Amino acid sequence: MNNGLKQFLKAVLFLSLAGLLLWVSFRGIDLGDLWVELSQANYWWLIPAVIFSYLSFIIRARRWNLLIGPLGYNPSLTHSSHSVIAGYFANMIFPRLGEVTKCAALSRKENIPFDKLVGTMLVERTIDILTVLVILGVILAAGSTATGSFLSENVFMPAEKKLSSSVGSATVITLIILFLAVTAVVMFFTLREKLSARPLFKKMYSFSDGLFSGLKSIVRLKRRWEFLFMTILLWICYFLMSYFPLLCLESTSHLGAGATIFILVVGSFGMAAPVQSGLGAYHWIVSRGLLVAYAIPLEEGLAYATLEHESQMVLIAIAGAASLFALFGRKGGKVLSSVVTENKG
Repeated sequence: MNNGLKQFLKAVLFLSLAGLLLWVSFRGIDLGDLWVELSQANYWWLIPAVIFSYLSFIIRARRWNLLIGPLGYNPSLTHSSHSVIAGYFANMIFPRLGEVTKCAALSRKENIPFDKLVGTMLVERTIDILTVLVILGVILAAGSTATGSFLSENVFMPAEKKLSSSVGSATVITLIILFLAVTAVVMFFTLREKLSARPLFKKMYSFSDGLFSGLKSIVRLKRRWEFLFMTILLWICYFLMSYFPLLCLESTSHLGAGATIFILVVGSFGMAAPVQSGLGAYHWIVSRGLLVAYAIPLEEGLAYATLEHESQMVLIAIAGAASLFALFGRKGGKVLSSVVTENKG
C-alpha cells in the first residue's frame, strides 16, 4: 500500500469516528427545535469570541517563544504565531498532528532543531494539562457539585466500571498500572543502546531528549513572571471564547462565569478525544454537561456547542490556510503533506 493511500485511509477512519460521535450527539434530538435555536441566535456575539480566539494564538506563540529562548534561539513572534495557527489547522486533518506540524513549520522557517522544539511543545502541553487540573480542583474545592457529579457519572465511573469488570478492583488496577509504568521507564532507559537501533525507539528517544531540553528551558527561564502572565492571559481568552457564544442564545444567555468555567473543563475532555479537533466529542460532552449541570435542554446545549465549536473551526480553516501561505507561499500544502507523511507513516 503506497503512503498516499495509507494517509487517506487513516484520515477517513478518524473522520468516520468523528461522524459516529456526531451521530451519537445528535441522536434523538429534535432537529426542528435545534434549527429554531440556531436561526434565532444573535450571531454578533461570535465576533468577540473569534477575536479572543485569534488573540489566544498570538499569546500562545509568545509563551512558546519564552520556552524556546533559553535554548539559544529567538524566533519572530510572527513566524511563531503562524506556526501555532498552522498546527491547529493540521488538527483538522489528523488528531494530534498539530503539535508536530507547528514544530516542523517553525523548524523549517527559523532553522531551529526540530527535536528541541518538540521538547518545548511537550512541556507546553504538560502545563496546559496541569492548568486544567488546577481549575478543576479549584471549582471542586469551591463546592461545584454540578461539575463533580457530571464528571463522576459520565467520565470517571464508567471508565472505572469497564476496567473493574475486565481486570478487577480499583486497587489492583492501580498496582498493575504503576508496575507496568515503572517497568517500562526502567527498560526504556537501561536498554537505550540496544533499542536505539530500531527506528521507532530512535524517534521515542529523540522525543524524550527534546522533552528534557524543554524542561531545562523552564528552569533557565529569565522571564518566568511573563510566562505565568501569558498563561493566565491565555486562559482568560479561552474563558471569553466560551462565554460570548452563551450570549448568542436566549436559553443560555443567563449562564455566567461558573457555567463558562464548567464548559472549559468538560470541553477539554472532548477536545482530547482522538478525532479531528474534537469533532463530535466536544458536542456530546458539552451538551450533556449543560443538561446535567444546568438543566439546559439538549437542543439548546447542542446549539451552543455547535456555535462555539464551528465558529472556531471556520476561523482555524481560514487563518490556518493563510498562515501556511504566509510561511511557505504556494509550497505550504506540500510542507503540511510532508509532515503527515513523516509522522503518520
